[in-house]
Amino acid sequence: MEQTMFEPVYRDIFPFWTEISQSDRDFICQNSYALTYPKGTNLHNGNECSGLIFVCSGSLRLSMMSEEGKDITLYRLHKGDMCMLSASCVLQTITFDVLVDAEENSECYVISGSAFAEVSARNPKIKIFALETAVSRFSDVMWVMQQILFMSMDKRLAIFLTDETARTKSDTVTLTHEQIARYMGSAREVVSRMLKYFANEGIVDVSRGGVKILDKKRLRQLTL
Repeated sequence: MEQTMFEPVYRDIFPFWTEISQSDRDFICQNSYALTYPKGTNLHNGNECSGLIFVCSGSLRLSMMSEEGKDITLYRLHKGDMCMLSASCVLQTITFDVLVDAEENSECYVISGSAFAEVSARNPKIKIFALETAVSRFSDVMWVMQQILFMSMDKRLAIFLTDETARTKSDTVTLTHEQIARYMGSAREVVSRMLKYFANEGIVDVSRGGVKILDKKRLRQLTL
């Protein structure tokens, strides 16, 4: 059953799949689980090896939490994305803690971290893949840090709204001010003030249903 369910997917997403032994492929499949996480569920709390997570549907949010309780969104994962930072037993050089939460009802394939680590110890190409996957996400993390440290709030908000409408293929961002602030690593009051400014300038329309983009050209100009 596990082989039938997981192997076709793994064959597509893992470049090393056909280069490892059949017994290792069977072992990975036997230690894989199809799990559904309701919205708001914490999948990984930063101090454990939760395993490698592949998103089949829904959306996951990766964040870091300060000692004061303030969190910063590092990046978000959607259908077809993979989370390697939750498999700390595979990537032992990753020493910082990340949180993984379900933003929406999400269906995922999860490979046991210990099983994946065992197979990767026998197959250097798997370890290389794990490192490359993790490193590729650090560009997203550095982009977040760059925005927080060096960009003005209006530019950051314009980038967020532009990226979100491109991702959802909709002119309306159906998120609350609190959610937008959390994703941006800012305060809700700051986001609300900036959205009010955008609304007064005719760039957006703010309502209970979300933020509708009225002037894409001006919004795009703010991102430059």
